[in-house]
Amino acid sequence: MQPITIGLIREGRIPPDKRVAFTPLQTEEIMQRFPHVSVVCQPSPLRCYRDEEFQSVDTPITDDMRTCDILMGIKEVQLPDLIPNKTYLFFSHTLKKQPYNKKLLQEILKKKIRLIDYEALKDTQGNRLVAFGRYAGIVGAYNGLWTYGRRNKLFTLRRAFECFDINDLKLELRNVKLPPIKIALTGAGRVAKGAMETLDTAGIRKVSPQDFTTTKFTEPVYVQLSSADYHTRRDGGHFNREEFHLYPERYDAQFREFTKVSDLLLAGAYWNPKAPPLFSKADMLATDFKIRVIADITCDINGSVPSTKRATSIVDPLYDYDPATDTTHPPLGNDDRFVTVMAIDNLPCELPRSASEEFGRDLIDRILKPLLTADNESIIARGTIAENGRLSPYFEYLADYVA
Repeated sequence: MQPITIGLIREGRIPPDKRVAFTPLQTEEIMQRFPHVSVVCQPSPLRCYRDEEFQSVDTPITDDMRTCDILMGIKEVQLPDLIPNKTYLFFSHTLKKQPYNKKLLQEILKKKIRLIDYEALKDTQGNRLVAFGRYAGIVGAYNGLWTYGRRNKLFTLRRAFECFDINDLKLELRNVKLPPIKIALTGAGRVAKGAMETLDTAGIRKVSPQDFTTTKFTEPVYVQLSSADYHTRRDGGHFNREEFHLYPERYDAQFREFTKVSDLLLAGAYWNPKAPPLFSKADMLATDFKIRVIADITCDINGSVPSTKRATSIVDPLYDYDPATDTTHPPLGNDDRFVTVMAIDNLPCELPRSASEEFGRDLIDRILKPLLTADNESIIARGTIAENGRLSPYFEYLADYVA
């Protein structure tokens, strides 16, 4: 086979991202499993794995990526750093025609770059093959507990980014001491499963939706709610999952029964802009609206949760929301009418070593073979947005976006 060089590029986006596509040990594994492949790494003072860790497994550190065939990063590459005629893999955030990345895709087409987007790498059933969703859920739920503890002066936890890895974070969860509160978690995918992992580790018991709304408990509990648990068809009839995914506008949200009994909301469900929000600003003003802490893990601005007015950051993770005026305020004030919101939009970055390790594992097991040898199931073809200065057939819907 023809020799191939993979280059792990330095993240250039601000705020900086500490994650990497492969860990040092994984680069060693790649070169063992694919003898025709070599891996080099661009130096970075911010990456969660130090340059010396890559060098210790004989992965060269070099600034010059021009000799590489495939360049792999995490977030969007800065326009001046794009090298013409190369194959790139990263999250481009262009699939939904995000206006802030239009110039990025235009430049990729101009430089005849082959862009493979991690988000578009799916199996024949349409399931994503690589993602950071689990770690978004793990950290998002952790931050929800951390926020609840701070607001109510119940306990203190280290921030997630202060933990060395996921095992260190799970040890920290032993410090969670909750009264008999009720926690509502939405979603059934990777994010929700990650969030449940955190709640289970914290010793919080899972209960059914019916028991959650009707039973008083002497311990903290949580409920996991799928779309079927809080949506009804507008014209009657049974909930149909396939129809809901295709035509969410045909459904109404019935989430009020949960807002009356929940103390903490963890929003982990994917939200389609055509779908109804979980509740309204008017609902939040009702005297029986009990939720006072919301961790919006999905972070859809003005989306499923009306209080998510803006994204927060790892450095500045919280704000208070006043539903009466639809305004945000400094967090953890003394006004009980306010809702404290956590809406960090890059949650996996708080556990970059563990998140990178799992992401790299999925890349090795699911993506490298079709990328480097034979793409028998067209995984790479379906995930390729642009090539040779043109949009691929799967992404021609972006033509007006980049015109």
